[in-house]
Amino acid sequence: GPGAARRAPAPFRPGAAARPYPSLCSERQRYPEETVNIVKSAFTGGLVGWLYGGLPAFYQARKAFIEGSHGELFQNRADAVQSAHRAGLRSFLRYGWRWSWRVTAFVTIFNMVSTGLSVYRNKTTISNFASAGAFTGALFRMHLGLQGLAGGFMFGAAFGIPAGGLLMAMQNLAGETLQEKRNRERRELYEQKLAEWQSRLSVTEVLGQTEDSAQGGPAMERAREI
Repeated sequence: GPGAARRAPAPFRPGAAARPYPSLCSERQRYPEETVNIVKSAFTGGLVGWLYGGLPAFYQARKAFIEGSHGELFQNRADAVQSAHRAGLRSFLRYGWRWSWRVTAFVTIFNMVSTGLSVYRNKTTISNFASAGAFTGALFRMHLGLQGLAGGFMFGAAFGIPAGGLLMAMQNLAGETLQEKRNRERRELYEQKLAEWQSRLSVTEVLGQTEDSAQGGPAMERAREI
């Protein structure tokens, strides 16, 4: 209605990140970019972990099978090669999975904490990544007691600092950090909302003038008759 059209959107303030503000990417795409990046990094971490744990296990199991099967009889050379590959493949799947889910969980928790800190503080700093690494490392080693908790804390912080520096350097090379992009999208969204509000307000004023003119016509005719 006219009352809704006259309500202007709240002014845009880049520093006001503590209060939730609609993101432009949430209207243009289904998921925010931060969520997409977390999913991508989790998938990449899982793949790297699988290769890191699976490939050495594959070669070691294949070598051990060849060394331990000198006295066995095979139908032909192809049968021996396939048996060695099957032994290696079983180790690849077993040890690759062990590393994959651990790396995936570590990367996911690390990115969730660092992203949450960046959004909450409205800035991206090395301390965000160091804190995220320390928290994640301590979480993974807490089952080993206080000593394991302290070791995981130190390892996570040591991992988070160079990882965060690398990510920030990549963002700077891209010409725009995630925080700058987030502020730009908010500003664009505010300008879009403001333009829509002004358009609705103009339509409402035109309709009001048209209605006043329509009501004023008969009144002027009656005044002339009198």
